[in-house]
Amino acid sequence: METAHLAEAIEPTLVLLTVEEAARRLQVGRTVCYRLISSGELESLKVYGLRRVPADAPAAYLARRRAEQRAA
Repeated sequence: METAHLAEAIEPTLVLLTVEEAARRLQVGRTVCYRLISSGELESLKVYGLRRVPADAPAAYLARRRAEQRAA
């Protein structure tokens, strides 16, 4: 399933996730999620000082990781 469609299938009304919501989708802890964000591996942005993750970013991250592992 395409990453944008995957995000819509999970919750069609969400455009942005909190870091905690993104961590739950990736099944990792909040600290790991912040590390992924700070390293640039997981896309995020600030909205009025609040860190938010686009709803399709966790699926895009997983797709990249899967492609990397297949290529290795």
